[in-house]
Amino acid sequence: MRWYKTPIAAVVWTVLRIYLGVQWVTAGIEKLTGGFDAGGFLKGALANAAGEHPAVQAWYADFLQQFALPNVQIFNVLIPWGELLVGIGLIVGLATIPALVAGAFMNLNFMLAGTTSTNPILYTIAMILLFAGTGAYYFGLDRFAVPYVKAFFKKDQEKTVTH
Repeated sequence: MRWYKTPIAAVVWTVLRIYLGVQWVTAGIEKLTGGFDAGGFLKGALANAAGEHPAVQAWYADFLQQFALPNVQIFNVLIPWGELLVGIGLIVGLATIPALVAGAFMNLNFMLAGTTSTNPILYTIAMILLFAGTGAYYFGLDRFAVPYVKAFFKKDQEKTVTH
């Protein structure tokens, strides 16, 4: 067994995973209860795409202008609910890997939009936990759910092969 997948290392991964989850839950709840509107954030990001050394790259500004702004109502729902669900998944250790990927993807997009804040720290923690693999959810619901899901799909695959 690799050192980072041991129960001792899993204690560290669990603390990091729960910390990350609390950050996401807090951000999601604040947005859900505070009348979140991504429009202002997106317009601010576009303003940071100008000048000699822009914080937002031109290709990302094009994405924001051509896709995100016209569909801001979708982002007004996806972002707070995504943050909340990622956080819950990380806290209880259920769908841990998809939650880490989704959280890292959101952090990356926030950084590409020119927002630093805690995003680099949260992104780095998510990457570390992704590299830890199964160690990241050793003390979580995935420890029990993943083998069950694998067995379910293995049975389903065996049925397909035999018929």
